[in-house]
Amino acid sequence: MSSRTILITGCSSGIGYAAAVGLRARGWRVFAACRQELDCARLRDEGFESPRLDYTDAESIITALADVLEATGGTLDAVFNNGAYALPGLVEDLPAEALREIFEANFFGWHTLTRAVIPVMRAQGHGRIIQCSSVLGLVVKPWRGAYAATKFALEGLTDTMRIELRGTGIHTVLIEPGPITSKIRSNSIPHFERWLDWENSARAADYENELAKRLYNDTGPDKFELPPEAVVKKLVRALEAKRPRPRYYVTTPTYLGGILRRILSTRMLDKALER
Repeated sequence: MSSRTILITGCSSGIGYAAAVGLRARGWRVFAACRQELDCARLRDEGFESPRLDYTDAESIITALADVLEATGGTLDAVFNNGAYALPGLVEDLPAEALREIFEANFFGWHTLTRAVIPVMRAQGHGRIIQCSSVLGLVVKPWRGAYAATKFALEGLTDTMRIELRGTGIHTVLIEPGPITSKIRSNSIPHFERWLDWENSARAADYENELAKRLYNDTGPDKFELPPEAVVKKLVRALEAKRPRPRYYVTTPTYLGGILRRILSTRMLDKALER
């Protein structure tokens, strides 16, 4: 029997790379996509099939999927939408163009790929669309408005799609990590420096005393931080369970956020999240 096939995005490091390694070890045929060709070449040296896929480049999405389908004979069992970046800053200081750009990478590009794989999965009668969301798709935190907005949008779109695809054999699943060891903080710095004129913000002192210290000073792992393999464990369940759950939480903050959202009033939740 041929091995199951999956296309994973954002595989240069972190969750995506751990997922590629972990699923290959379980016998999956992994197409480990990266945004930059240099990272694709490195993964090919490690024995992966690695198409270049940049969520901000629609042509690269379609080309990458076409290459995958050519290699598999036109089928694909699963896709794991994963690649994303953060843009820290106060909402009042975020230019609209900055939001458009992060939505292109964290949301619209995912939708382009998802729409392209659904006809393939519908024709074969089965498939798994796994979306890597976040605790910030459940609750918000100050300074993280741009990223949270993309994840809240992803949650709404995925919940709707899950209902609409009922009966097709296609399962749509959200994985919601909290703090995971990755490069997301350091990778956010260029975006912060490009878009945030923080020195002229009404809250410049808060940027200097709070956000800048977290961004530029490595204070070690978060109290509840887990390695990316913790996400892979939930990904395996989402992919291999006969009836996968709609959501899989990862890390204590995600479980706590989910509980608080259900039991607290909006004002009480706001106070809890301000801390």
